[in-house]
Amino acid sequence: MLAWSDLPEQRLAEGGPLGALLARVVPAGARVLLAGPHDPALLDRLAHTEVTCLLRSHPDGVTLADRGARVVVGGPTGLPAGEHWDVVVAAAGPDAVESVEGQRLGWDGVLARLADAVAPGGTLLLRVDNPLGVHRLVATAPWYADRADSAWSVGGVLDTGRPANPEQARARLTAVGLRAGACFAAYPEPSAPTVLVAADELDRRPTSGLFDAVLHGACVGGFAGTAVLQDPARLAVDALHAGLGSALAPGWLLLAHRPDPQRSPLAGTAALPVVLVQTGPPGVGVVEVVDGPDGWRWRATGGSDRPAPAPFATREVAHRDADALDGPVPEGRLLRTLLLDACLRRDLDTLRHLLRGYAGWLAARADTDGRLTGATALAGTDNVVVTDGGVDAAPAFAVLDPSWRASTPLDLDVALARSLWRFAAALLTGGYAHPWTSTLDVAGLTVVLGGLAGRELSRATVDEAVEAEAAITAALRGLDGDGRVRLADELRGVTPTDPPAGPRSYQQLREAWVRQREEMTRLAALLKWTEELLTSRERALRRADATINLLSGSLSYRVGRLAITPARLAKRGARAAKRRATAALSQRRPREEQQ
Repeated sequence: MLAWSDLPEQRLAEGGPLGALLARVVPAGARVLLAGPHDPALLDRLAHTEVTCLLRSHPDGVTLADRGARVVVGGPTGLPAGEHWDVVVAAAGPDAVESVEGQRLGWDGVLARLADAVAPGGTLLLRVDNPLGVHRLVATAPWYADRADSAWSVGGVLDTGRPANPEQARARLTAVGLRAGACFAAYPEPSAPTVLVAADELDRRPTSGLFDAVLHGACVGGFAGTAVLQDPARLAVDALHAGLGSALAPGWLLLAHRPDPQRSPLAGTAALPVVLVQTGPPGVGVVEVVDGPDGWRWRATGGSDRPAPAPFATREVAHRDADALDGPVPEGRLLRTLLLDACLRRDLDTLRHLLRGYAGWLAARADTDGRLTGATALAGTDNVVVTDGGVDAAPAFAVLDPSWRASTPLDLDVALARSLWRFAAALLTGGYAHPWTSTLDVAGLTVVLGGLAGRELSRATVDEAVEAEAAITAALRGLDGDGRVRLADELRGVTPTDPPAGPRSYQQLREAWVRQREEMTRLAALLKWTEELLTSRERALRRADATINLLSGSLSYRVGRLAITPARLAKRGARAAKRRATAALSQRRPREEQQ
């Protein structure tokens, strides 16, 4: 294809989670075949290997050849006969390997050709797209109406030539002589995943607070500024808790090996991570979660993509420390999810139980002056996991990601109010049902939540917490002074009728419109009641004025006025005489004292 380019527009630092996975899968000195268009940053990740790039686009081949890679252009039929590779990477899928200007082999034909290129004991990394993934369920345009230049064929569940789930893909891998191995669910887009999660663990632990947080964060960041039908983060988290986190993943990455009884395979024997997450902003590289003898543990990788703080960025409020990601991953459910569930069920007892435990946990970590520092100061409801033993047992709290740290002490009430304000804003702008009156604003609901937590938070404290939130977010994002001021204005202006931040969901925009209509209806009713009250008061005043005018013209009123007037004059004269006598007395006393 002489006038076509497949190289991805969205590129992640150091190849993102895919690059980190390849660093685990590909051993040093291995011969690697990159089949299809991949991020050129992967070449840097595979600098310790011998890389061959198989492409269908001539311009892409020229670009990668200039970077020193061996390039084969012409699709799968262009592969040299009899040549094998230790690792074959088809992370763009078999469809992206085949050229429309040559002989069409189909999905199975391309897979068979790639499988033949795998050396005995070698590994194939294959991408499979999900026709019912989250990205398709929230798309505004239906998948079957794609008319982009790259969509010369549109595949879906009706196309039996492609696998539609990992089980079908494993069956086809077995058919070409490969042994299927690990499978990773890719979020939020199959072409540029920022999160890879082991599919078996995703199905086995639907209540994991770690999975809850990473899927929510991936979908919020991946669809930011995009028009969608509904909130993809909410859909992904709901799918997780329903045991469908892997089934509704936008895509999967499968590892398969060619058995070799003569020798051990070059790749695939090392333990693979449970989760790989592309962080940012602020980026600290790809963060892994590995399974060890004592459970899951954090592990930060990479490092060259960690940006240096901007000259104008302040480090005095908060920062992110990648070195803190070296400890165990706490187990439990995400506090935000538990609070949201209790709000939807109108379970005030559970809300009080969780919030008081959370506030007590923060208070126990404050210093003698009632201030919090480090990771605990920024431990909001979206970064705290809870192991709850029941209503009578005290819940156990732990910080999920300890890399978010406050550099300066934060008052206990301000830290609590900041966390509750963030939850209240998400609850109200998201349109979630809750057990309180609909006339509460975000600050008012924060005060109510503080009361449930056993702390008397005033609106002044909430205002201080909003300012702290603006300062912390500005520091973490590296915003300058003007950006911090704009952010503070935006946070102070958040109202329950606003749509939530993140993807532009038509469903949530409609709910925001419904809330605005209800608020306008309430205000119109209040205005009408006020007008009716003013009208009734005006009528009463007119009646009183008419009565006064009527009485002022009567004979009895005139006689009474004639009788009262002399008394008023006499009273006025007596007051004047009293004032003159008092003045004379005050003047006489100084003269007597002088004598």
